[in-house]
Amino acid sequence: MSSNRSDPLSRRLFLAGTVSASAVLASSLQAAEPTKPKVGKKNKVNVGLQLYSVREDCGKNLPATLAAVSKIGYAGVEFAGYYNYSATDMRKLLNDNGLVCCGTHTGLDTLMGDNLAKTIEYNKTIGNKYLIVPSLPDQNRNSIDAWKKTAALFNELADKVKPHGMRVGYHNHSVEFQPMDGLIPWDVFLQNTHPEVIMQLDTCNAGHGGADPLPYLYRYPGRATTVHVKAYSSKDDKALIGEDEINWKAYFALCQAVGETDWYIIEHESYAYPPIECVKRCFDSLKKMKLI
Repeated sequence: MSSNRSDPLSRRLFLAGTVSASAVLASSLQAAEPTKPKVGKKNKVNVGLQLYSVREDCGKNLPATLAAVSKIGYAGVEFAGYYNYSATDMRKLLNDNGLVCCGTHTGLDTLMGDNLAKTIEYNKTIGNKYLIVPSLPDQNRNSIDAWKKTAALFNELADKVKPHGMRVGYHNHSVEFQPMDGLIPWDVFLQNTHPEVIMQLDTCNAGHGGADPLPYLYRYPGRATTVHVKAYSSKDDKALIGEDEINWKAYFALCQAVGETDWYIIEHESYAYPPIECVKRCFDSLKKMKLI
């Protein structure tokens, strides 16, 4: 399957421009009826923060960082490590700050063999049902055949966690959009996984891979249960949401219309300001756009 970089509609959806998002969506999604956004405790839609964005702050003082995140207005957090906290203590920290766990980035190895039961137990305790793999070992993605085998593995994992009320998913970087034997690995993975496997789109990583993430939302409807909201700029790697090239109104509209998105998870990794200020500015920008 070829890349969508030459698709003029997808580029109009992705890049902020003079054409209104609503007009573009009306022509491209005539059959799709927008669903009512899920309502978070503090927001029109559920907005979480990937804590990797403030990882150094978390390492120094996790309770204070969670308090700061909650004060900004985030309703949930997605973990990328637990900073040596037990599941019981972590759940108390979340409760004390009025936060919920909207996912965790967990290594593929934590879902394999005897590790799976421990991972399920920890995440049950902290109230998480989304187990998202953030990256893969080379042997799981170095060929189209490897991608198909990886897809089969995710199907097996999805079946194993389903009785526990959980789902597995995969988070893209840029490599998934680099053509391989005439195919796009991201498509190969999604076309060979069950609908229950979450397609966690990362807007910035897709951009760096030369791909527009928006067409994937309507190509794989209902798969974007959680998505990453991350600024992409071809000119400034420190650009914040609102300073970047993404048409966020179109992105949110598509997530609501066809993605069945439950959580919009902000992430920011390159800093022009202190990390906690960056994630506050990103949150405030979305509020200013009236998206949250």
